[in-house]
Amino acid sequence: MSADTAVEWDLIYRPRRMPRIAIAAAAVVLAIHIVFAALLTISDTGVHIGGSDQLGLALIGVVEAAAILLFTQPRLRVGPSGVAVRNLVGERLFGWDRVRGMTYPDKGFSARLLLPDDEHVPVLAVQAADADRAVSAMNSFRELAERYGSDSGGEMGPVEQS
Repeated sequence: MSADTAVEWDLIYRPRRMPRIAIAAAAVVLAIHIVFAALLTISDTGVHIGGSDQLGLALIGVVEAAAILLFTQPRLRVGPSGVAVRNLVGERLFGWDRVRGMTYPDKGFSARLLLPDDEHVPVLAVQAADADRAVSAMNSFRELAERYGSDSGGEMGPVEQS
């Protein structure tokens, strides 16, 4: 089941704090690499350092910043067709027949989407750092799970408190 089809979503949730931190961290990492690349030729250390070395160091900073920016991607979407979870890379759509609920473990960073056979998928969009917004998203998810997932036979509340 593809998440790209034209589907109407009742809940679209993105974290607020993690993307802001990721953008700031990416900017700092990129700035540090560019500054160090510019300062490589400031004095003679006995090692020949050329423009390609400077460019290489700056490009390493670009790659690292791009990797950090992946943390701006997490999203949770809930609708009649199921639950779509996008973490760092890619989005997966789980039909209501597979969803057993969503829980937040006691010592966890983010929520978990519960699937059959004791499987789970981390939901990086719903994080403890977002406090009341995350609680609201969990409540909204549970309301929608009751509406759309009642025929799945699974329990839609908090299943585990690990």
